[in-house]
Amino acid sequence: MANARTTHLTRRGILAAGGALGLGAVLAACGDDDAKSGGSESASPSANAAKPGPWTFKDDRGTTVRLDKTPATIVAFIGVAAALHDYGIEAKGVFGPTKTSAGQADVQAGGLDISKVEILGNVWDEFNVEKYAALAPDVLISTMFDAAGTLWYVPEASKDKIAKLAPSVGISVFDRQLTAPLERMWELAESLGADMTAAKVTAAKKRFEDAATRLRAAAKAKPDIKVLVGSASAELFYVSGSNLSIDLEYFKALGVNFVEPPADVLKASGGWYESLSWENVDKYPADIILMDDRTSAIQPAAITKETWKKLPAVKAGQVIPRSTEPILSYDKCAPLLENLAAAIEKAKKVS
Repeated sequence: MANARTTHLTRRGILAAGGALGLGAVLAACGDDDAKSGGSESASPSANAAKPGPWTFKDDRGTTVRLDKTPATIVAFIGVAAALHDYGIEAKGVFGPTKTSAGQADVQAGGLDISKVEILGNVWDEFNVEKYAALAPDVLISTMFDAAGTLWYVPEASKDKIAKLAPSVGISVFDRQLTAPLERMWELAESLGADMTAAKVTAAKKRFEDAATRLRAAAKAKPDIKVLVGSASAELFYVSGSNLSIDLEYFKALGVNFVEPPADVLKASGGWYESLSWENVDKYPADIILMDDRTSAIQPAAITKETWKKLPAVKAGQVIPRSTEPILSYDKCAPLLENLAAAIEKAKKVS
């Protein structure tokens, strides 16, 4: 899964970079850990209005956060911010892939207007702690890709300093089906004051449920259609296993027939993927290929390898994007199911 695949395996440290940043008096009590600058220079204030009375939320680490009032100043991993935005809850600061090199919103930003948030970090291991402190955050929210409860895109080098500035909430996206973190994000948004009875919200949930029914029917009607999940880098092609990832576990539960590396091969990556040279990209015959749509991965249109072009699924035009880190709102997840269902419905057997 390109460089993000590496982070799935090691989680922290491999992509770390140095660079000391003096944080000034506001962070004097937090030590001298490394921090890096990044992102936009200004952002609009949060639209969230703090409600009277205490706020409590138990996250997927088993940690209960208790505040005197509902958080008004939220800082979140970009995908979390995008999900909360769909429920009417706005983050003031974000970190993670937010802006492309062309200055446009990254795919993981969803429907967010990225000009209205403070970007604290845009790449792996980048988090401007000084800007974070200046926001006076009430809470930091991120996803977690391991059983240890490591907050995604919070740098190892500065995590302790960051933790001293505000409590954190972690939503697990590790080794469970998509519906579980979707429900948790719903609960979080509701606790933050979202109107979960709004027509847009209830319609999106119904659309997701209908899409799940459609995907199950498509998979049942064409059980012989093999689906491979890939991600491209300049040197390697990564083939995903169907366990651990929330989307693939759910699709498999709905009956999608994944072709994937055996468990003993996946073990080398902690269960996530197998790395193939481009000469061996045809190791697993497939009828449909789901390709990582993140900016860290080379997109199908830009792949020039002849071995790729010769794959039957590629020649048949049966390659579709995969949101490898789904935005956890029903509005953003329903199309993922619809697109895969449509691909299976019209797929030709080519493997």
